[in-house]
Amino acid sequence: MAKYKVVIAGGGFAGVKAALMLAKYHILDVTLIYNRPDFQYHPKLYETATGGMNAVSSIPISEIFARLPLDLVQDNIKSIDRQAHRISTKSGRQFSYDALILGLGVVPNYCGIKGLEKFAYGIKTIDDAVKFKNHLHRQIIDDSKPDLNYVVIGGGPSGIELAGVLPHYIRQILKNHELGPRQIHVDLIEAAPCLIPFAPKTVSKKIRRRLRKLGVRIYFDTKVEAETADALVINDKPIQSHTVVWAAGTVNHPFFTDQGFQLSANGKVRVDQYLQAEPGIYVVGDNADTPFSGMAQTAIYDGAFVAGNIIRKLDNKQPKPYVAKQPIYVFPTGPNWAAVIWGPVRIFGRPGSWLRKCADFTTYREFEPWHMAAERFYESYDHEESCPVCATNTQMKV
Repeated sequence: MAKYKVVIAGGGFAGVKAALMLAKYHILDVTLIYNRPDFQYHPKLYETATGGMNAVSSIPISEIFARLPLDLVQDNIKSIDRQAHRISTKSGRQFSYDALILGLGVVPNYCGIKGLEKFAYGIKTIDDAVKFKNHLHRQIIDDSKPDLNYVVIGGGPSGIELAGVLPHYIRQILKNHELGPRQIHVDLIEAAPCLIPFAPKTVSKKIRRRLRKLGVRIYFDTKVEAETADALVINDKPIQSHTVVWAAGTVNHPFFTDQGFQLSANGKVRVDQYLQAEPGIYVVGDNADTPFSGMAQTAIYDGAFVAGNIIRKLDNKQPKPYVAKQPIYVFPTGPNWAAVIWGPVRIFGRPGSWLRKCADFTTYREFEPWHMAAERFYESYDHEESCPVCATNTQMKV
């Protein structure tokens, strides 16, 4: 008897979680198609970008699935033949499926702003984070001075996380190189009139006060018009800078438009009560038009939900309908401080940062055994620098 074939496209939170659950069932033939060799833990990328360990935000896919019976394929999904129940990849391989799970993530959207894609840095991937970190060191080493202005575009979670730790990190680099105290400016640009527009106003105001206390200048209702090699143009005025980080817009993966999926007004895929876009084709995580799409907790929940229903189907049980689960929102803002929205509860400061650390460990446990999750968690307290001077100074402090 042929095994039931499940193909999962996407090596993010949803896809990896679904694959981990389904690979344990030997009656299934599971294939995971992923576009890079590591699973990226996005909530830690801002730490990697500012001196943290690469390992806290990058976990090898092969390590996660060691000893599990599934087919791991590093490739990109290219097209679907719906009638033949078959997908094709960029390299030309084809895979038949009985169930297809799509969790491809999102891609940057530069909103048509001239020069951003060419000149701006990002922290959407581990490669982006390392490139940005190396730039900060190289610039100070080559010129013996910091940039005139460090500019972060986007007052959402990624923007405030990076802006909150950047002043301290730059001062630490200067200290390591014995360049003495210098005047540095970290600017946060937001098009809306507040930070974290979807958050309650009280939370937004607390985060704003925290950033300003850290020395971050915030520009609200500000339109980014262009970037050149030397400046960012906002509201017809240039800010001189060689260090601009785009931490704002994203759009759904272009695969869904190219392959004719039905999209909602926000560009995400319409799904039914079982997260199916079409019979046998499930769309999860950031790609699906669900209430809390875009959150890591939601993606993990989606992956587990779809995997559970596939298992129920094979056990001749009725599938469960999807019930959206409200996530706990945690917004780290500088060292040892975070804002937490936990239903009606609001927590700020050091207790918030403790909750964030607990959340990180809990999430690592979703993908790794206890001992490996604990080891990765403790690496959050270590540092990793390519700059030999900063690496030596960091080791001496430890």
